[in-house]
Amino acid sequence: MDQDLPNYFAGPYLERRAEAREDPEWLAAARADPDTIYLIGRGTAQLLHTGPPPRIAFLGHDAPLVRGAGDDGLVLLGWFRGARCLLADLRAGHAADPPAGTSFEELRSLAPLLGTEESGLLAYARALSIWRARHRHCGVCGAPTIATRAGHILSCTNTACAQELFPRLDPAIIVLVSDGERALLGRQPSWPPRRYSTIAGFVEPGESLEDAVIREVAEETGVAVTGVRYDSSQPWPFPSSLMIGFRARAAPGSGVRVSGELEDARWFTRAQLNSGEVLAPPAQSISWRLIETWLKGAG
Repeated sequence: MDQDLPNYFAGPYLERRAEAREDPEWLAAARADPDTIYLIGRGTAQLLHTGPPPRIAFLGHDAPLVRGAGDDGLVLLGWFRGARCLLADLRAGHAADPPAGTSFEELRSLAPLLGTEESGLLAYARALSIWRARHRHCGVCGAPTIATRAGHILSCTNTACAQELFPRLDPAIIVLVSDGERALLGRQPSWPPRRYSTIAGFVEPGESLEDAVIREVAEETGVAVTGVRYDSSQPWPFPSSLMIGFRARAAPGSGVRVSGELEDARWFTRAQLNSGEVLAPPAQSISWRLIETWLKGAG
């Protein structure tokens, strides 16, 4: 991968124009614009042309699926390829059939087949759909929430509470640990045979990203690391993570001791990884980017 290119699901594919969310007439403006397009979501699935190749099935104002979302199901995503783009989140139990040649599909299974711009837009919309579904009620008082600021804030309807809920992210570190000649990779028991990947874990309250790298590697593998260096980051909407990539050096004399969520962890040389004996993580993941860069000599 070209290191100047953004990670999959990331990049300047969308003009978000956050100032447009402040306009109380944003929905009227969207409906008055004949070029407005709608991305349709139903739960975590999204409406796609089945292809091949698959692509987003954008709909217009009068589509039954758009009307089925209702005003409260609309979110201003931004401007995509010059057109105003809204997410239309279907209400639970909505029964309208998708148009011919389209179907509701899960992003994770089709991501490798989608163009990078459309995959990024789908990832953004999916994350918002999940956030909205999980915060239909206020976490402080339990009252229902309503969408404000063009769908980007959920406000508690209890005036005595009046909490405002913002889209949340779960930060997670992911790190390529090397001793110079070998890379430390682990596997979880649920993964396909031979699949190994870089070490990852969620950041805990009260720790820096660098602290999280050191802790996670030690907890999962027993290896002490130094020289923690930031690499890049990737939105990962499964369901709401931000993967923050690092590189680190193993401290001399650190032996591998597997614990935590891992089934196995071991050192691999470049020759072993290039031989095909290890099943690499998906090409659209930041894990593969970290491994690929190391195979080319970095770290």
